[in-house]
Amino acid sequence: MISVQSEIALAVLIDADNASPKIIEGLLANVATIGNASVRRIYGDWTAPEMAPWKSALLSHSIHPMQQFRYTKGKNATDSAMIIDAMDLLYTRRLDGFCIVSSDSDFTRLASRIRESGKHVYGFGEKKTPSSFVAACNNFIYTEDFLASAGAPPEPRRKTAEELRSDTRLMHLLRSAIEAASNKNGWALLSGVGNNIVKQASDFSTKKYGYPKLYDLAEATGLFEITREEKRVLIKNARTGKSEAAF
Repeated sequence: MISVQSEIALAVLIDADNASPKIIEGLLANVATIGNASVRRIYGDWTAPEMAPWKSALLSHSIHPMQQFRYTKGKNATDSAMIIDAMDLLYTRRLDGFCIVSSDSDFTRLASRIRESGKHVYGFGEKKTPSSFVAACNNFIYTEDFLASAGAPPEPRRKTAEELRSDTRLMHLLRSAIEAASNKNGWALLSGVGNNIVKQASDFSTKKYGYPKLYDLAEATGLFEITREEKRVLIKNARTGKSEAAF
């Protein structure tokens, strides 16, 4: 039986000038949890010696190299080629989303334009990526997370309830997301809350706080009521008064 994820057609476009071949295993594994990478392309000047480390990764993962010569020093021809290709794919292929792999702010407008066409944009880049590009994507994943198995720093320490409560940005995200998804009794589906959080902060990840899931993070704060109804998890602000019937 074909999974729902495999039916989601994605284009994975990699800026070789702004990405490392060390992330490729984690990148494609992450993309596979989203959908099927039916288009896999990487852009760069493959005559340049610094592109050599990428070549073995391309062969083993069936990624098609797109050649773009550097006609003028200091000008990024790779970005232009990648943007033109993305727009061609947008109009000529039946795709559900685009995975843009770069830490370059030059792709901010491209991500916005693709979203305007109703397609989902997944950004992948380093933590130095400008906030403008991060915000332009529906979801943004930091590629440093893919290097954990290669000797990168360990997972962040699990923050205490006091630390979580003092994080005003986190508290605002949680409360505003609950309010936006809640019914008249103040209860909201946790899945809906998660979707609302990502809409506000595309780079949000519970792992930053040391928790594997949103349920664990919300529960750890001690500020919310959480209950389960069959296969659904419901949440509300604990300060909204008496608990009433959820849904």
